[in-house]
Amino acid sequence: MIDVYSWATPNGHKVHIMLEETGLPYTVHGVDIGAGDQFTAGFLAISPNNKIPAIVDSEGPKTVDGKAFSLFESGAILIYLAEKTGRFLPADPAARYATLQWLMFQMGSIGPMLGQTHHFRVYAPEPIEYAINRYTNEARRLYGVMDTQLGKTAYLAGNDYTIADIASFPWTRSWKNQGIELDDFPNVKRWHEEIATRPAVLRGVEVLADARQPLMDDKAKEVLFGATQYAKH
Repeated sequence: MIDVYSWATPNGHKVHIMLEETGLPYTVHGVDIGAGDQFTAGFLAISPNNKIPAIVDSEGPKTVDGKAFSLFESGAILIYLAEKTGRFLPADPAARYATLQWLMFQMGSIGPMLGQTHHFRVYAPEPIEYAINRYTNEARRLYGVMDTQLGKTAYLAGNDYTIADIASFPWTRSWKNQGIELDDFPNVKRWHEEIATRPAVLRGVEVLADARQPLMDDKAKEVLFGATQYAKH
């Protein structure tokens, strides 16, 4: 059994979708990041960077200290689950590394840059024109990179659906908040709309969705963006 410690965010949904796609049995534990659950000692023991998601696999590899196998960082979790099930990460070396490079593209560019776009367009206490323009323009550039690739192949890493798509799709669900018009990126739109209809994806994006509040209050913003985030835990 896999225990998933997560929240209804793009990074959380990556793992929710992967678990639904693979059919692995799991139990989800909500980590309310607006309330500060990510700073509890129990969660920090499995995710020292205080970020969701993290997993504990009671049937995972043996650890040196004899504890249950745990893993943090959503990209690492996707690779682990792909290797555990033999799905969504090709065995062929060329296809495997094509998948991993687009997964790293998501981890290094799509996630961080679109996350900053969300912050300055939606959550910042006051509008900062330079930051809004800088990250909105970068979001458009990244959508352009995906659009060019998806004009050549059905999915990001080729003609098969992989963990690269599972990682990137949740971030494109909030395209409006990123200042994006999907009609400007027809290949991304085709890809996005196709993945959005997959039964496992429909189930995955509903995990913990009812628990998350759509708008954060001042306390939640302080926890996520203020002194609490930067205090030693």
